[in-house]
Amino acid sequence: MPHDVNRREFLAAGAAAVTGLALPGAGVAEDLALARAPETAPARAAGAASMRGVPFEKRETVRIAIVGTGLRGRSVLSELLAIDGVQVTAIADLRPEHAAKAAKMITDAGQPAPARFDGGERGFEQLVQRDDVDLVYTATPWEWHVPVCLAALGAGKHAATECPAGITLRDLWALVDASERNRRHCLQLENCNYGYTEMLVNRLVHAGVLGEVLHCEAAYLHDLRDILFEARDEGLWRRAWHTRLDANLYPTHGLGPVAWYLDIHRGDRFDYLVSMSSPEAGLTRHRAEHVAKDDGRWAERYVTGDMNSSLIKTAKGKTILLQHDVANPRPYSRLNGVQGTKGVFSDYPARIYVDGQAGGERFGPLDPWKAQYEDPLWTNVGEMARKKGGHGGMDFVMCWRLVQCMREGLAPDFDVYDAAAWSAPLPLSQMSVAKGSAPMKFPDFTRGQWSREG
Repeated sequence: MPHDVNRREFLAAGAAAVTGLALPGAGVAEDLALARAPETAPARAAGAASMRGVPFEKRETVRIAIVGTGLRGRSVLSELLAIDGVQVTAIADLRPEHAAKAAKMITDAGQPAPARFDGGERGFEQLVQRDDVDLVYTATPWEWHVPVCLAALGAGKHAATECPAGITLRDLWALVDASERNRRHCLQLENCNYGYTEMLVNRLVHAGVLGEVLHCEAAYLHDLRDILFEARDEGLWRRAWHTRLDANLYPTHGLGPVAWYLDIHRGDRFDYLVSMSSPEAGLTRHRAEHVAKDDGRWAERYVTGDMNSSLIKTAKGKTILLQHDVANPRPYSRLNGVQGTKGVFSDYPARIYVDGQAGGERFGPLDPWKAQYEDPLWTNVGEMARKKGGHGGMDFVMCWRLVQCMREGLAPDFDVYDAAAWSAPLPLSQMSVAKGSAPMKFPDFTRGQWSREG
Protein backbone atom coordinates (compact mmCIF):
# COMPACT_ATOMS: atom_id res chain seq x y z
CA MET A 1 0.00 0.00 0.00
CA PRO A 2 1.48 3.44 -0.88
CA HIS A 3 2.71 5.46 2.08
CA ASP A 4 0.50 8.45 1.28
CA VAL A 5 -2.57 6.22 1.50
CA ASN A 6 -1.46 5.12 4.97
CA ARG A 7 -1.26 8.74 6.01
CA ARG A 8 -4.70 9.53 4.59
CA GLU A 9 -6.18 6.56 6.44
CA PHE A 10 -4.63 7.76 9.67
CA LEU A 11 -6.01 11.25 9.18
CA ALA A 12 -9.46 9.98 8.27
CA ALA A 13 -9.86 7.46 11.06
CA GLY A 14 -7.67 8.97 13.74
CA ALA A 15 -7.27 12.72 13.65
CA ALA A 16 -10.78 13.28 12.33
CA ALA A 17 -12.12 11.29 15.24
CA VAL A 18 -11.17 14.03 17.67
CA THR A 19 -13.01 16.81 15.84
CA GLY A 20 -14.98 18.82 18.37
CA LEU A 21 -13.45 17.03 21.35
CA ALA A 22 -11.19 18.66 23.93
CA LEU A 23 -7.85 16.91 23.95
CA PRO A 24 -5.63 16.82 27.04
CA GLY A 25 -3.84 20.15 27.31
CA ALA A 26 -6.82 22.45 26.83
CA GLY A 27 -7.98 21.95 30.42
CA VAL A 28 -4.75 20.99 32.15
CA ALA A 29 -5.05 23.88 34.63
CA GLU A 30 -8.46 22.67 35.78
CA ASP A 31 -7.22 19.09 36.06
CA LEU A 32 -4.15 20.24 37.97
CA ALA A 33 -6.34 22.11 40.45
CA LEU A 34 -8.31 18.91 41.06
CA ALA A 35 -5.09 16.93 41.57
CA ARG A 36 -3.56 19.47 43.95
CA ALA A 37 -6.76 20.23 45.87
CA PRO A 38 -9.24 17.37 45.41
CA GLU A 39 -11.63 19.01 47.85
CA THR A 40 -12.48 21.38 44.99
CA ALA A 41 -14.32 18.52 43.27
CA PRO A 42 -17.86 19.33 42.22
CA ALA A 43 -20.63 18.80 44.74
CA ARG A 44 -23.18 16.10 44.03
CA ALA A 45 -26.08 17.50 42.05
CA ALA A 46 -29.44 17.93 43.72
CA GLY A 47 -31.46 14.74 43.38
CA ALA A 48 -28.42 12.62 42.53
CA ALA A 49 -27.29 9.76 44.73
CA SER A 50 -24.49 7.25 45.02
CA MET A 51 -24.48 4.28 42.65
CA ARG A 52 -22.54 2.07 45.06
CA GLY A 53 -24.27 -1.27 45.47
CA VAL A 54 -27.22 -0.32 43.27
CA PRO A 55 -28.57 -3.44 41.54
CA PHE A 56 -29.48 -3.67 37.89
CA GLU A 57 -33.15 -3.97 37.00
CA LYS A 58 -33.89 -7.68 36.68
CA ARG A 59 -34.62 -8.73 33.07
CA GLU A 60 -34.95 -12.00 31.20
CA THR A 61 -33.18 -10.75 28.06
CA VAL A 62 -30.31 -8.27 28.12
CA ARG A 63 -30.46 -6.01 25.06
CA ILE A 64 -27.07 -4.59 24.16
CA ALA A 65 -25.93 -2.03 21.60
CA ILE A 66 -22.30 -1.80 20.49
CA VAL A 67 -20.54 1.39 19.41
CA GLY A 68 -17.27 0.60 17.67
CA THR A 69 -17.18 -2.69 15.78
CA GLY A 70 -13.49 -2.92 14.94
CA LEU A 71 -11.30 -5.71 16.25
CA ARG A 72 -12.08 -5.25 19.93
CA GLY A 73 -15.75 -4.54 19.41
CA ARG A 74 -16.22 -7.68 17.32
CA SER A 75 -14.18 -9.72 19.80
CA VAL A 76 -16.51 -8.81 22.66
CA LEU A 77 -19.49 -9.24 20.35
CA SER A 78 -18.47 -12.86 19.80
CA GLU A 79 -18.39 -13.41 23.58
CA LEU A 80 -21.84 -11.87 24.05
CA LEU A 81 -23.38 -13.92 21.24
CA ALA A 82 -22.25 -17.11 23.01
CA ILE A 83 -24.16 -16.24 26.21
CA ASP A 84 -27.81 -17.15 26.78
CA GLY A 85 -30.21 -14.29 27.33
CA VAL A 86 -28.37 -11.70 25.22
CA GLN A 87 -29.71 -9.89 22.19
CA VAL A 88 -27.53 -7.42 20.30
CA THR A 89 -30.05 -4.97 18.90
CA ALA A 90 -28.00 -2.10 17.44
CA ILE A 91 -24.48 -1.28 16.28
CA ALA A 92 -22.65 1.88 15.25
CA ASP A 93 -19.33 2.44 13.55
CA LEU A 94 -17.59 5.13 11.56
CA ARG A 95 -16.64 2.49 9.00
CA PRO A 96 -19.56 0.75 7.22
CA GLU A 97 -17.42 -2.29 6.45
CA HIS A 98 -16.84 -2.89 10.17
CA ALA A 99 -20.54 -2.56 10.90
CA ALA A 100 -21.33 -5.00 8.09
CA LYS A 101 -19.00 -7.63 9.57
CA ALA A 102 -20.58 -7.23 12.99
CA ALA A 103 -24.11 -7.41 11.58
CA LYS A 104 -23.27 -10.66 9.83
CA MET A 105 -21.90 -12.12 13.07
CA ILE A 106 -25.21 -11.29 14.73
CA THR A 107 -27.42 -12.81 12.04
CA ASP A 108 -25.14 -15.83 11.71
CA ALA A 109 -25.77 -16.42 15.41
CA GLY A 110 -29.50 -16.63 14.68
CA GLN A 111 -30.47 -13.20 15.97
CA PRO A 112 -32.44 -10.58 14.03
CA ALA A 113 -30.41 -8.08 12.01
CA PRO A 114 -29.39 -5.18 14.26
CA ALA A 115 -30.18 -1.56 13.58
CA ARG A 116 -27.09 -0.03 11.97
CA PHE A 117 -25.70 3.46 12.37
CA ASP A 118 -22.60 3.68 10.21
CA GLY A 119 -20.69 6.10 8.06
CA GLY A 120 -20.74 9.01 10.52
CA GLU A 121 -18.96 9.99 13.72
CA ARG A 122 -22.09 10.58 15.79
CA GLY A 123 -24.40 7.77 14.83
CA PHE A 124 -24.27 6.69 18.46
CA GLU A 125 -26.40 9.71 19.38
CA GLN A 126 -29.30 8.17 17.47
CA LEU A 127 -28.50 4.65 18.64
CA VAL A 128 -28.82 5.53 22.34
CA GLN A 129 -32.36 6.83 21.81
CA ARG A 130 -33.72 3.43 20.84
CA ASP A 131 -36.16 1.77 23.23
CA ASP A 132 -34.78 -1.74 22.60
CA VAL A 133 -31.42 -1.09 24.30
CA ASP A 134 -30.60 -1.73 27.97
CA LEU A 135 -26.83 -1.22 27.85
CA VAL A 136 -24.53 0.59 25.42
CA TYR A 137 -21.01 -0.80 25.14
CA THR A 138 -18.27 1.26 23.46
CA ALA A 139 -15.07 -0.08 21.91
CA THR A 140 -14.13 3.11 20.10
CA PRO A 141 -10.80 4.96 20.16
CA TRP A 142 -10.17 6.36 23.62
CA GLU A 143 -11.27 9.93 22.99
CA TRP A 144 -14.81 8.76 22.20
CA HIS A 145 -15.37 6.71 25.36
CA VAL A 146 -16.70 9.62 27.38
CA PRO A 147 -18.98 11.11 24.67
CA VAL A 148 -20.57 7.71 24.01
CA CYS A 149 -21.06 6.92 27.70
CA LEU A 150 -22.52 10.36 28.45
CA ALA A 151 -24.95 10.02 25.55
CA ALA A 152 -26.02 6.59 26.76
CA LEU A 153 -26.48 7.66 30.37
CA GLY A 154 -28.39 10.76 29.30
CA ALA A 155 -30.77 8.56 27.32
CA GLY A 156 -31.43 6.37 30.35
CA LYS A 157 -29.21 3.46 29.30
CA HIS A 158 -26.50 1.71 31.25
CA ALA A 159 -23.05 2.32 29.76
CA ALA A 160 -19.98 0.11 29.52
CA THR A 161 -16.63 1.08 28.06
CA GLU A 162 -13.27 -0.29 27.15
CA CYS A 163 -10.31 1.16 29.01
CA PRO A 164 -9.43 3.80 29.90
CA ALA A 165 -12.83 5.19 30.83
CA GLY A 166 -11.63 8.77 30.35
CA ILE A 167 -8.50 10.80 29.67
CA THR A 168 -8.94 13.79 32.01
CA LEU A 169 -10.12 14.21 35.59
CA ARG A 170 -12.86 16.51 34.33
CA ASP A 171 -14.17 13.80 32.05
CA LEU A 172 -14.02 11.18 34.80
CA TRP A 173 -16.04 13.44 37.08
CA ALA A 174 -18.52 13.93 34.24
CA LEU A 175 -19.05 10.16 34.07
CA VAL A 176 -19.54 9.92 37.84
CA ASP A 177 -22.04 12.78 37.87
CA ALA A 178 -23.98 11.47 34.86
CA SER A 179 -24.22 7.99 36.38
CA GLU A 180 -25.50 9.37 39.69
CA ARG A 181 -27.88 11.85 38.06
CA ASN A 182 -29.45 9.36 35.65
CA ARG A 183 -29.40 6.39 38.07
CA ARG A 184 -27.69 4.19 35.49
CA HIS A 185 -24.43 2.31 35.81
CA CYS A 186 -21.29 3.35 33.93
CA LEU A 187 -18.80 0.49 33.95
CA GLN A 188 -15.31 0.01 32.64
CA LEU A 189 -15.18 -3.56 31.36
CA GLU A 190 -11.76 -4.47 32.71
CA ASN A 191 -11.25 -8.02 31.50
CA CYS A 192 -8.07 -8.56 33.53
CA ASN A 193 -10.10 -8.52 36.74
CA TYR A 194 -11.62 -11.77 35.49
CA GLY A 195 -8.38 -13.55 34.63
CA TYR A 196 -8.08 -17.00 36.19
CA THR A 197 -4.96 -16.14 38.18
CA GLU A 198 -6.20 -12.70 39.24
CA MET A 199 -9.46 -14.11 40.61
CA LEU A 200 -7.66 -16.93 42.41
CA VAL A 201 -5.15 -14.52 43.96
CA ASN A 202 -8.01 -12.25 45.04
CA ARG A 203 -9.48 -15.16 47.00
CA LEU A 204 -6.08 -16.04 48.47
CA VAL A 205 -5.63 -12.46 49.62
CA HIS A 206 -9.05 -12.22 51.21
CA ALA A 207 -8.64 -15.59 52.90
CA GLY A 208 -5.57 -14.15 54.65
CA VAL A 209 -3.08 -16.59 53.10
CA LEU A 210 -0.57 -13.77 52.49
CA GLY A 211 -1.37 -11.96 55.75
CA GLU A 212 -1.91 -8.22 55.76
CA VAL A 213 -1.22 -6.89 52.27
CA LEU A 214 1.34 -4.08 52.30
CA HIS A 215 2.38 -3.57 48.69
CA CYS A 216 1.20 -4.51 45.20
CA GLU A 217 2.67 -4.27 41.72
CA ALA A 218 0.73 -3.63 38.52
CA ALA A 219 1.70 -2.90 34.95
CA TYR A 220 1.01 -2.99 31.25
CA LEU A 221 4.30 -4.15 29.71
CA HIS A 222 3.49 -5.19 26.17
CA ASP A 223 5.50 -4.83 22.97
CA LEU A 224 3.01 -3.01 20.72
CA ARG A 225 5.47 -1.54 18.22
CA ASP A 226 4.16 -3.46 15.21
CA ILE A 227 0.52 -2.77 16.15
CA LEU A 228 1.16 0.92 16.74
CA PHE A 229 2.69 1.28 13.27
CA GLU A 230 0.06 -0.69 11.40
CA ALA A 231 -1.80 1.06 8.60
CA ARG A 232 -5.10 -0.26 9.94
CA ASP A 233 -7.05 -0.82 13.15
CA GLU A 234 -5.31 0.53 16.28
CA GLY A 235 -2.40 1.86 14.24
CA LEU A 236 -4.77 4.47 12.80
CA TRP A 237 -5.33 6.17 16.16
CA ARG A 238 -3.47 4.66 19.12
CA ARG A 239 0.01 5.81 18.12
CA ALA A 240 -1.26 9.40 18.08
CA TRP A 241 -1.48 9.38 21.88
CA HIS A 242 2.28 8.93 22.00
CA THR A 243 2.58 12.34 20.32
CA ARG A 244 0.35 14.02 22.94
CA LEU A 245 1.11 12.86 26.48
CA ASP A 246 4.09 11.85 28.58
CA ALA A 247 2.19 9.63 30.97
CA ASN A 248 1.02 6.12 31.80
CA LEU A 249 -1.36 5.82 28.87
CA TYR A 250 -2.96 2.52 29.87
CA PRO A 251 -3.09 1.99 33.63
CA THR A 252 -6.13 -0.17 34.23
CA HIS A 253 -5.16 -3.71 33.14
CA GLY A 254 -2.75 -4.11 36.03
CA LEU A 255 -4.43 -1.71 38.44
CA GLY A 256 -7.96 -3.12 38.31
CA PRO A 257 -7.10 -6.50 39.89
CA VAL A 258 -4.81 -4.82 42.44
CA ALA A 259 -7.69 -2.53 43.43
CA TRP A 260 -9.70 -5.64 44.25
CA TYR A 261 -6.85 -7.11 46.31
CA LEU A 262 -6.64 -3.87 48.32
CA ASP A 263 -10.41 -3.33 48.73
CA ILE A 264 -10.28 0.03 47.01
CA HIS A 265 -13.62 1.81 47.57
CA ARG A 266 -14.52 -0.96 50.00
CA GLY A 267 -12.49 0.23 52.97
CA ASP A 268 -9.57 2.01 51.31
CA ARG A 269 -8.91 4.37 48.40
CA PHE A 270 -6.08 5.70 46.26
CA ASP A 271 -4.70 8.80 47.98
CA TYR A 272 -1.89 10.22 45.86
CA LEU A 273 0.53 9.37 43.05
CA VAL A 274 4.07 10.30 42.04
CA SER A 275 5.31 9.48 38.56
CA MET A 276 8.40 9.63 36.36
CA SER A 277 9.15 8.62 32.78
CA SER A 278 12.27 7.34 31.07
CA PRO A 279 13.33 8.95 27.79
CA GLU A 280 11.40 8.10 24.62
CA ALA A 281 13.39 5.89 22.26
CA GLY A 282 11.50 2.78 21.22
CA LEU A 283 9.00 4.20 18.73
CA THR A 284 11.56 6.52 17.17
CA ARG A 285 13.93 3.59 16.69
CA HIS A 286 11.19 1.34 15.32
CA ARG A 287 10.19 4.01 12.81
CA ALA A 288 13.79 4.41 11.66
CA GLU A 289 14.11 0.68 11.10
CA HIS A 290 10.71 -0.07 9.52
CA VAL A 291 9.15 3.07 7.99
CA ALA A 292 10.26 4.56 4.66
CA LYS A 293 11.61 8.10 4.83
CA ASP A 294 8.84 9.46 2.56
CA ASP A 295 6.10 8.18 4.90
CA GLY A 296 3.97 10.87 6.57
CA ARG A 297 4.61 9.29 9.96
CA TRP A 298 8.07 10.84 9.96
CA ALA A 299 6.38 14.14 10.78
CA GLU A 300 5.34 12.74 14.16
CA ARG A 301 7.25 13.51 17.35
CA TYR A 302 6.82 10.95 20.11
CA VAL A 303 6.76 12.41 23.61
CA THR A 304 5.63 9.49 25.79
CA GLY A 305 8.54 8.19 27.84
CA ASP A 306 9.04 4.50 27.09
CA MET A 307 8.86 3.33 30.71
CA ASN A 308 6.56 5.25 33.01
CA SER A 309 6.82 4.26 36.67
CA SER A 310 4.33 5.56 39.21
CA LEU A 311 3.94 4.97 42.92
CA ILE A 312 0.49 5.15 44.48
CA LYS A 313 -0.16 5.51 48.20
CA THR A 314 -3.54 4.51 49.59
CA ALA A 315 -5.41 6.14 52.44
CA LYS A 316 -4.45 3.18 54.67
CA GLY A 317 -0.78 3.51 53.74
CA LYS A 318 -0.52 0.62 51.27
CA THR A 319 1.74 1.16 48.25
CA ILE A 320 1.44 0.23 44.57
CA LEU A 321 4.07 0.23 41.83
CA LEU A 322 2.37 0.94 38.49
CA GLN A 323 4.30 0.74 35.20
CA HIS A 324 3.70 1.16 31.46
CA ASP A 325 5.93 0.31 28.48
CA VAL A 326 4.62 -0.61 25.03
CA ALA A 327 7.59 0.62 22.98
CA ASN A 328 10.34 -1.92 23.65
CA PRO A 329 11.01 -5.63 23.07
CA ARG A 330 10.05 -7.69 26.11
CA PRO A 331 7.83 -10.59 27.19
CA TYR A 332 4.29 -9.58 28.14
CA SER A 333 3.67 -8.83 31.82
CA ARG A 334 1.14 -7.11 34.05
CA LEU A 335 3.42 -7.74 37.09
CA ASN A 336 0.43 -8.67 39.27
CA GLY A 337 2.41 -8.87 42.49
CA VAL A 338 1.29 -8.92 46.12
CA GLN A 339 3.48 -8.65 49.23
CA GLY A 340 1.91 -9.44 52.57
CA THR A 341 3.09 -10.05 56.12
CA LYS A 342 2.83 -13.84 55.66
CA GLY A 343 3.98 -14.26 52.09
CA VAL A 344 4.29 -13.01 48.55
CA PHE A 345 2.75 -13.75 45.16
CA SER A 346 4.47 -12.81 41.93
CA ASP A 347 3.15 -13.38 38.42
CA TYR A 348 4.67 -13.95 34.95
CA PRO A 349 5.20 -16.76 35.72
CA ALA A 350 2.77 -17.28 38.60
CA ARG A 351 4.56 -18.31 41.79
CA ILE A 352 3.97 -18.03 45.51
CA TYR A 353 5.91 -18.12 48.76
CA VAL A 354 4.18 -18.44 52.14
CA ASP A 355 6.12 -18.15 55.37
CA GLY A 356 7.29 -21.57 56.53
CA GLN A 357 6.45 -23.48 53.37
CA ALA A 358 8.49 -26.56 52.49
CA GLY A 359 11.60 -25.96 50.41
CA GLY A 360 12.93 -22.92 52.22
CA GLU A 361 12.92 -19.37 50.96
CA ARG A 362 12.11 -20.25 47.38
CA PHE A 363 9.00 -19.61 45.32
CA GLY A 364 6.71 -22.55 44.76
CA PRO A 365 4.06 -23.19 42.09
CA LEU A 366 0.51 -21.86 42.35
CA ASP A 367 -1.04 -25.18 41.31
CA PRO A 368 -1.44 -26.64 44.84
CA TRP A 369 -3.62 -23.67 45.78
CA LYS A 370 -6.03 -23.97 42.87
CA ALA A 371 -8.36 -26.64 44.26
CA GLN A 372 -9.20 -24.58 47.33
CA TYR A 373 -9.06 -21.04 45.96
CA GLU A 374 -10.25 -21.24 42.35
CA ASP A 375 -12.97 -18.63 41.91
CA PRO A 376 -16.48 -20.12 41.53
CA LEU A 377 -17.00 -18.19 38.29
CA TRP A 378 -14.14 -20.13 36.73
CA THR A 379 -15.36 -23.37 38.28
CA ASN A 380 -18.81 -22.82 36.75
CA VAL A 381 -18.02 -21.41 33.30
CA GLY A 382 -14.27 -21.87 32.95
CA GLU A 383 -14.49 -24.77 30.51
CA MET A 384 -16.73 -22.77 28.18
CA ALA A 385 -14.59 -19.66 28.69
CA ARG A 386 -11.41 -21.42 27.61
CA LYS A 387 -13.12 -22.74 24.47
CA LYS A 388 -14.95 -19.57 23.44
CA GLY A 389 -13.27 -16.66 25.17
CA GLY A 390 -10.47 -14.29 24.23
CA HIS A 391 -7.38 -13.62 26.35
CA GLY A 392 -7.38 -17.09 27.87
CA GLY A 393 -11.08 -16.99 28.66
CA MET A 394 -11.16 -13.85 30.81
CA ASP A 395 -13.20 -11.96 28.20
CA PHE A 396 -15.96 -14.57 28.28
CA VAL A 397 -16.03 -14.68 32.09
CA MET A 398 -16.28 -10.87 32.17
CA CYS A 399 -19.19 -10.81 29.71
CA TRP A 400 -20.92 -13.78 31.33
CA ARG A 401 -20.77 -12.12 34.74
CA LEU A 402 -22.11 -8.80 33.41
CA VAL A 403 -25.05 -10.59 31.81
CA GLN A 404 -25.65 -12.61 34.97
CA CYS A 405 -25.81 -9.43 37.06
CA MET A 406 -28.27 -7.82 34.64
CA ARG A 407 -30.49 -10.88 34.29
CA GLU A 408 -30.62 -11.60 38.03
CA GLY A 409 -30.89 -8.00 39.17
CA LEU A 410 -27.55 -7.94 41.01
CA ALA A 411 -25.23 -5.02 41.64
CA PRO A 412 -22.24 -5.06 39.27
CA ASP A 413 -18.82 -6.18 40.49
CA PHE A 414 -17.42 -2.70 39.81
CA ASP A 415 -19.01 0.68 39.26
CA VAL A 416 -18.42 4.20 37.95
CA TYR A 417 -16.21 5.09 40.93
CA ASP A 418 -13.90 2.19 40.10
CA ALA A 419 -13.85 3.19 36.43
CA ALA A 420 -12.85 6.72 37.38
CA ALA A 421 -10.20 5.79 39.96
CA TRP A 422 -8.58 3.10 37.81
CA SER A 423 -8.35 5.52 34.85
CA ALA A 424 -7.20 8.53 36.88
CA PRO A 425 -3.49 7.57 36.83
CA LEU A 426 -3.43 8.55 33.17
CA PRO A 427 -3.97 12.30 33.77
CA LEU A 428 -2.34 12.23 37.21
CA SER A 429 0.86 10.69 35.87
CA GLN A 430 0.97 13.27 33.07
CA MET A 431 0.77 16.10 35.59
CA SER A 432 3.24 14.52 38.01
CA VAL A 433 5.83 13.95 35.28
CA ALA A 434 5.40 17.52 34.04
CA LYS A 435 5.89 18.83 37.58
CA GLY A 436 9.10 16.90 38.29
CA SER A 437 7.39 13.91 39.92
CA ALA A 438 5.35 16.08 42.26
CA PRO A 439 2.65 14.26 44.24
CA MET A 440 -0.82 14.42 42.69
CA LYS A 441 -3.89 13.68 44.78
CA PHE A 442 -6.60 11.33 43.58
CA PRO A 443 -10.06 12.86 43.68
CA ASP A 444 -12.43 10.98 45.96
CA PHE A 445 -14.92 10.01 43.29
CA THR A 446 -17.08 8.27 45.93
CA ARG A 447 -17.50 11.56 47.84
CA GLY A 448 -16.60 9.98 51.15
CA GLN A 449 -18.20 6.56 50.77
CA TRP A 450 -14.97 4.67 50.06
CA SER A 451 -14.58 3.65 53.70
CA ARG A 452 -17.80 1.65 53.62
CA GLU A 453 -16.88 -2.01 53.28
CA GLY A 454 -18.72 -4.40 50.98
